[in-house]
Amino acid sequence: MFENLNYAIVQLVHNFGAAAVVGFPVLGWYISGQASPVLRKFAWIVGLSWAVQAMSGAGFGAVSYYYYQTFPDLHGVAFAALLVKILCAAGGVVIAAKYLRQSAAWTPKRRRSAWGLLSLLGVTALSAAAFLRWYA
Repeated sequence: MFENLNYAIVQLVHNFGAAAVVGFPVLGWYISGQASPVLRKFAWIVGLSWAVQAMSGAGFGAVSYYYYQTFPDLHGVAFAALLVKILCAAGGVVIAAKYLRQSAAWTPKRRRSAWGLLSLLGVTALSAAAFLRWYA
């Protein structure tokens, strides 16, 4: 009973993180032509959401290890999908941090490119999640 509850809680956190790492970058890309202080807030949200994605992703493994004393047996497509998600999360954190530190000196085109790249990382990770789910 508690096993399913623990997986569901981790999944809930992971789903909200996924919504944030896709939704906020798309919205940021859409309004990036304007110099807006809200974009810095979006960058904070996106960076923190990627961190939440990484932690909740590790949470799936932790729940499995707690109940079965082993991590999920991932291979082939599932392992590749997990690797893609990890790389997207790392890239998302790095780009969000660079945005927060350096975007004031960037051109509008470069800021828009950063939001486009963050959007691409979010969509890629979300797509990889489908493969991870069904090939695991």
